[in-house]
Amino acid sequence: MDQAEHLRSEKRILRISFIGSLFFLLTECAAVFFTRSQAVLIDCIYDLADLIMLLPFMILVPRLYKPVTEKWPYGLSQIEPLFVIIRCAVLLFLDIQLMIDSVQMILDGGHIVNATAVASFEFAMALSCILVYVLLGRLCRNVMSPTMESELYVWKVDAYSTAGVGLAFLMQMILQNTPLAWITPYIDPGIAVVMAIILLPEPVAMVRDAVKSLILAAPEPELTERVRKVATDTLLQHGIQITFLDVIKTGRKIWVDIYIIQKDDLLSIKALKTVQKEMMNTLSSEYENIFIELIPELSEEP
Repeated sequence: MDQAEHLRSEKRILRISFIGSLFFLLTECAAVFFTRSQAVLIDCIYDLADLIMLLPFMILVPRLYKPVTEKWPYGLSQIEPLFVIIRCAVLLFLDIQLMIDSVQMILDGGHIVNATAVASFEFAMALSCILVYVLLGRLCRNVMSPTMESELYVWKVDAYSTAGVGLAFLMQMILQNTPLAWITPYIDPGIAVVMAIILLPEPVAMVRDAVKSLILAAPEPELTERVRKVATDTLLQHGIQITFLDVIKTGRKIWVDIYIIQKDDLLSIKALKTVQKEMMNTLSSEYENIFIELIPELSEEP
């Protein structure tokens, strides 16, 4: 898939996600008005924050495909992890706030609303979120990027949270006419706390990876070692040795600088182009948006 097709696919995915998020937000606002449910209100606030954060992504993505320039030597790829950090930080804040509010609700004696109405609404929303998640997952298979990963994560969170809230109110319906009816006020905030804890690690990991990308830290060791192996095996066939390997991952792009020497101190430009093409053909099937530069070592030998 070429860059133009990638861009069209990403824009299509973001449009679908935006339309779905807007529809769910409006539906949840109506549900909050009729049910007065705190749990549905929290979902509504969460989706509103996600919708606001989605707009900059829709503006950003087309600019990620612009070529590098002297002003932007890495293109605009570093802006992507910055947006991921902001977005995941907002989601983390809301997740922690949800946990705090739910704990406070438990301490205050819980909360009871129309369980039948809320459970029906939440299960319908959960099913819709799962359908959107599956659809986006299929569309993202050939265009996966930090932006797409964060978008899929948001829909997964929505599916989990709405299903969890629906389950909470289903349990309330079952227990409200039994000797365990005293538990029902605590079911909704209790499951909210559990879901908040379950969903906490993933945005933390996404923020960590985005920060590493933003400060140009070394990527995961597996990526570096894979690039090193392919480069070493390919270059040795042409009598070229590696003196230093520099791998940088910025957003969705991987930049590889390979410093090389040759025993007879003669490097053919044609041979270098051939070697570079061989490495690109091998690695581009595993990593999208990878760029390789071969740099002759010019430092003086002692």
